[in-house]
Amino acid sequence: MFEYIDRISIINKLISERRTGTPDEFAGRLGVGRSSLYEIIDELRSRGAPIEYSRRDHTFYYREPFDIRIMCSFRHLTLAEMENFSGGINYFITSFFFNTVKTNIECP
Repeated sequence: MFEYIDRISIINKLISERRTGTPDEFAGRLGVGRSSLYEIIDELRSRGAPIEYSRRDHTFYYREPFDIRIMCSFRHLTLAEMENFSGGINYFITSFFFNTVKTNIECP
């Protein structure tokens, strides 16, 4: 997750500064393949980023002022939150257990 956040921050910085280079150079700087770069750019565009590419300047740029801000915070959980935290395991156990029991009951 942190690697992805860092990558998006770098992408935003380079696009804002019009210093991406060609798609191959940009992908290389990010440590991804060209197709992965375009997948990330398409995802950012789908979220409203007005990203364009200048063949003359060999760089991606924002067509209009734009910024990406990603925030992440950490905190300690309260005892009550820890008791209620299951990460979906309760659903899995209930589903699996009841489906298994039901299946076993119906089998001759």
